[in-house]
Amino acid sequence: MEDVLPSIAAEIMLHPRFVRLRTLRHHGAGNSVYDHSVAVAKAAYGIACRMRLSAEETASVVRAALLHDFFGYDWHGAAFRRYLRRFSGLHRVIRMHAFAHGPIAAQRADQVFHLTDREREAIARHMFPLAAMPRSRIAWIVTLADKAVAAREMTAALGGYLCAACRWVTA
Repeated sequence: MEDVLPSIAAEIMLHPRFVRLRTLRHHGAGNSVYDHSVAVAKAAYGIACRMRLSAEETASVVRAALLHDFFGYDWHGAAFRRYLRRFSGLHRVIRMHAFAHGPIAAQRADQVFHLTDREREAIARHMFPLAAMPRSRIAWIVTLADKAVAAREMTAALGGYLCAACRWVTA
């Protein structure tokens, strides 16, 4: 599978703006948006193969999966926290990263990579149920792959924190 992603999505994986995602932390300290996106693309590719999707639809799944978090900002950083502080109540909630980044990533990815309507929809809706419900197979596959990979990453991240806390408590 390592060889398949570059053959399907070399244009994306080699693009400087996508490579820059390596600098943005995501689910845990040891995980970048780049790492997460590649893992989601691999999972989504596996699902697409098991579903026997066409080569064209499989390529769309991989492209959407790679770009589902192409939002381009550090949502852990002080600048994003300052931005959120300008709002309160529901206005703040709807601007929080989990709610806002899907459409931002879809728009940004479309500007750079000229997506199909289904790819754009899959990216914009991948945060279901915090976003609108996916309407296509491509969107459901990206959503499912993202949830599975994020759960694995967060479990590993929390496990590391819990182990460190246990060592601290028992020391």
